[in-house]
Amino acid sequence: MIIKKIFSFVASIISLFIFNLFIITSSISDDSSIKYYSNDEGILSLMYHRFNENKYPSTNIQMSIFKEQIKMIQKSDYNFFDPNKFKEKFKTPKKNKEILVTIDDAFQSFYLEAWPYLKKNKIPFILFVSTEPVGKKGYMTWSQIKEVEAEEFALIGHHSHAHNYLIDGSNDNFIKDIEKANNIFLTKLGYVPSLFSYPFGEYSNFIKNYISENFEFGFGQHSGVIDVNKNEFELPRFPINENYGDLKRFKSIIDLFPLEYKQLFPVEKILNEDNNPPLFKVKFFKEQKNIKDINCYSNELGKWKKSNTNISDQTLTIKFRGAFLPRRGRINCSLNDDGKWRWFGIQFPIKNN
Repeated sequence: MIIKKIFSFVASIISLFIFNLFIITSSISDDSSIKYYSNDEGILSLMYHRFNENKYPSTNIQMSIFKEQIKMIQKSDYNFFDPNKFKEKFKTPKKNKEILVTIDDAFQSFYLEAWPYLKKNKIPFILFVSTEPVGKKGYMTWSQIKEVEAEEFALIGHHSHAHNYLIDGSNDNFIKDIEKANNIFLTKLGYVPSLFSYPFGEYSNFIKNYISENFEFGFGQHSGVIDVNKNEFELPRFPINENYGDLKRFKSIIDLFPLEYKQLFPVEKILNEDNNPPLFKVKFFKEQKNIKDINCYSNELGKWKKSNTNISDQTLTIKFRGAFLPRRGRINCSLNDDGKWRWFGIQFPIKNN
């Protein structure tokens, strides 16, 4: 019993040391991400979940619409991005925008509905898998996942084990969840996927820094277009579903371009009673033209309205009307840059004290 207590005490000290180290290094890692105005055409990432599951309109897309969306991309000037080349190509500015298809959760409807179409047309994509529900009703089996993985244009990503709200638990429970998933991936696939998708797009600074130490890239659920200046562990994606997936809107989405910035504050995205609303600031590159024409919309107080913005010395600040309401606060900013529409979005998960 004494030995167990000693080990428990030592483990607590180690956890505290790791936590403090993450906090200290977070500002360093964000500073090191500052690069240069690259004029990157970007990688526009799309996020899907279910296919032809009408009971879930907020996460479902009709296959007839999905096929039209894919055809729309094929007829455009944009190419599909091969996720196997993410690490190789991320730091190189794209001269022509590319489209990345991602699917979260590995629902059975993906395998039955979308997978045959993607396979036939060899459309590159990432399938983000949470290990706990695999094989359960409504989800793919490991045999099906390995079938998908066998194709060179498909990549399996990490989506945690239990797919819980990671910010609601302790840091120790978060780490245990990821390690449990890692062990299952090793057993079932022989490796741990290098790309991570945050469940519900939610993460704290601790979670983000842990993911940065153990994975190559991390994807959220805030809208925007990936460019070389985006933080590798806060990569944006546009959610596509029945509510926000009609073809007119889809066309406007795929025609968006990155709005590059040097830095964005606050680094910590979790809001509570002490920091809600946040002190929000974005520093843009001096090369970015028309910055005074930027428009932002935010949903503080539970209502989407045009934000009260101020632009000074290439820096955008927002004076919020009040606090963001649970469960998430959002800000979306767009800029008509001489006819080219640029966009970025931010998500703030709300955590009660």
